[in-house]
Amino acid sequence: MKIKYPGLVEERLPSGNLRYRVRPEGNPKRKIRLNVTPDHPDFVEEYLAARAGAKPVLQEDPAAKSIPQSIEWLAIKYGIAMDAMVKSGQMHPATRKQRKWMLERFCQEYGDYALNMPSEKLVEYRDTLSATPGAADNMVKSIRAMFVWAIERGMAQVNPATGVGKINRGQGGAKPWTIDDLKTFRKCHPAGTTAHLCLTLFMFTACRISDAVRLGRQHEVMIDGVRALRWQPVKKGSAEVIIPMMPPLYRATRAAPVIGETYLLTDYGKPFRSPEGLRNRLRKWCNEAGLHGLSSHGIRKATGHLLAHEGCTQYQIMTIHGHTQAKTSEVYTKGLERWRLAADAMKKLEGMEW
Repeated sequence: MKIKYPGLVEERLPSGNLRYRVRPEGNPKRKIRLNVTPDHPDFVEEYLAARAGAKPVLQEDPAAKSIPQSIEWLAIKYGIAMDAMVKSGQMHPATRKQRKWMLERFCQEYGDYALNMPSEKLVEYRDTLSATPGAADNMVKSIRAMFVWAIERGMAQVNPATGVGKINRGQGGAKPWTIDDLKTFRKCHPAGTTAHLCLTLFMFTACRISDAVRLGRQHEVMIDGVRALRWQPVKKGSAEVIIPMMPPLYRATRAAPVIGETYLLTDYGKPFRSPEGLRNRLRKWCNEAGLHGLSSHGIRKATGHLLAHEGCTQYQIMTIHGHTQAKTSEVYTKGLERWRLAADAMKKLEGMEW
């Protein structure tokens, strides 16, 4: 199919290859040669530069300095692809950041290895990270994802991470906050403080920290005369959350001395730039209250357990937490629902003559 751009000239060389040149706007006698063809992602950028009269600069392939078909060579190409996926919304920036760091670390040890490295070598490297099992498993996960991407594009034939198991048995994840923890935090950080608003926001929305940094009055809606919060969680695969805005949260948001784009603001009255910034701040607030080893996700867990204790079903908790799979919320209700079913069943025997 012929490509039509103003001033673009397609020329067939004696070799049979096509060459593309552009006449700068206002100077039809001049032709500037492009370094790439229309199927290249930089084509439009080079065309616009040439159309403006600037000679396109040949972009060096970052992977050109690495050994072809090596782990480092693939990691660089995958990194470029991840940047594109972030721009198109196919990958979260936090995922890109973690995988980049993991793969750079892996390349320091095995960057010169060929792509057909044996799985035994990957297991050997994973075991060297056994002191931090969570990081070790994330490393394998990042490598597995890179090779899945490469195999789909014909860059590799075998995924060395396939079949490599996890070593992190887990300790139940984040530690849930207790009622005493919540009271201690609120005693140290009274109403009107950002810390108090932060705890209240987590407690009465069960949101993730990636959503807490962006929630604000723009997410408030009226549904059947009830003020509610409505947002689409950042985490990929999460369902939209629509929940009533409870009075304690409403009061806390209105007690804030500064009104901004988001509910939670820094000491400078600006939204937190990243979830990590709020995470560090919350850790500082917890330390000031004498609470150590607690996190925002622990508040989310505490909310799930409290909802379950108050009789909420697994599916009700799903709607509040934004889960799309029942098994994710089952952790909060499994034991309690079995007890309720048993209790209801045993009531059937109360009137039995024995």
